[in-house]
Amino acid sequence: MTATVPERPVGRIRPVRAVNVLVGVDPVAVRPARDPEARAAHHAIRHAVFVAEQGLFDGSDLDAHDARDDVVHVLATHQGRPAGTVRLYPVGPGEWLGDRLAVLPEFRAAAIGGPLVRFAVETAGARDGRRMHAHVQVANERFFHRLGWSTAGGIETYVGTPHVPMTTALQSPTTEWLAGPRRMTEDAATPP
Repeated sequence: MTATVPERPVGRIRPVRAVNVLVGVDPVAVRPARDPEARAAHHAIRHAVFVAEQGLFDGSDLDAHDARDDVVHVLATHQGRPAGTVRLYPVGPGEWLGDRLAVLPEFRAAAIGGPLVRFAVETAGARDGRRMHAHVQVANERFFHRLGWSTAGGIETYVGTPHVPMTTALQSPTTEWLAGPRRMTEDAATPP
């Protein structure tokens, strides 16, 4: 006995579009840009945003801070693709400055900025920071307020563009791995 397979009408079968579903997985990853590939992506994003798109710098936004050993260059990826960056460094005892926060245009609706700023704040706190400062473009002031930052003065010109000075208090980290190797200070080495 031979079984016959009924024919399906061709018009009723429709191809289904592939769907990328990340259930329980955060598509945004933020980490220090330590290896050469991550550092190159970090600088490429800064160049794309601050030089090519906004025209804040001629040719390059690199400065003397980029060569410092205590500067933390941060890279955010979205589903593995470089998407945003921020840079932070100490400016005095317990004081840190965050700058060069940049998100590529195609990722601006993907919630990259918040994780970058939170990572910078957590990292500075993990490195014994007590307060972090930033010069924020005026259009981004409300975004920083939503992240808990306070305006610390009136509008000022920074790299030729109106910015608002902002600040936030830092806390000890909840994730100790951010701190890296702890530096022993003279006060901490002396028992009470």
